[in-house]
Amino acid sequence: MKNSPSKSKYHYGDLRNTLLKVASEMLKEGSIEDISLRKLSSRVGVSRTAPYHHFKDKHALLCGIAEAGFAQLDHMNKKTFNNNSFSMKERFSIYIHQYVNFAKDNAELYELMFGRTIWKQKNSTQELKDIAYPCFQYQVDMINEWQKLKLLDSVNSDENDALRVSQVLWGTIHGIAKLLIDGIYTDVGHVEEICNKAVDIFLANSRK
Repeated sequence: MKNSPSKSKYHYGDLRNTLLKVASEMLKEGSIEDISLRKLSSRVGVSRTAPYHHFKDKHALLCGIAEAGFAQLDHMNKKTFNNNSFSMKERFSIYIHQYVNFAKDNAELYELMFGRTIWKQKNSTQELKDIAYPCFQYQVDMINEWQKLKLLDSVNSDENDALRVSQVLWGTIHGIAKLLIDGIYTDVGHVEEICNKAVDIFLANSRK
């Protein structure tokens, strides 16, 4: 008697990661609507019930995909900010360029990470919150450090100033990313110029 696909191909410990990897590929190829646990199980080669051991429904699966996206974004930000081979100005510029390009190159994933599918109904999983919120907090920490170095201006001495500046900065680069993803900016060749201009505007009053 032949083993089932799940027994012949996968160990219990790595099936969740395999499901997330393949689901992410499906998302990149199509859209959120194209993903289902049934289609996923068929593509991975496991029984239809196997994914339910790791994700109770499609929403939980989507949150898992978003988790991986935030982990990737957070790793990218930390790698850039802690790269001492670049000046702080260069790191700020790289941060903006990398963020926009991450969104451009991973459009469907980015839409999932920051879209209404997960966040509007406030029903994201706790696991997703545990990685998404610290990811944004790290960006606030970066802003706070850049303010201390006089790279970015502080509007006032309020302890929430770095948060507000971070929200404005994120709103700017998120807006650029969305315009690219939605096809408003159709010439992707201008991405570098747009990002450079954003850097120039935010660093206009820099004393470093």
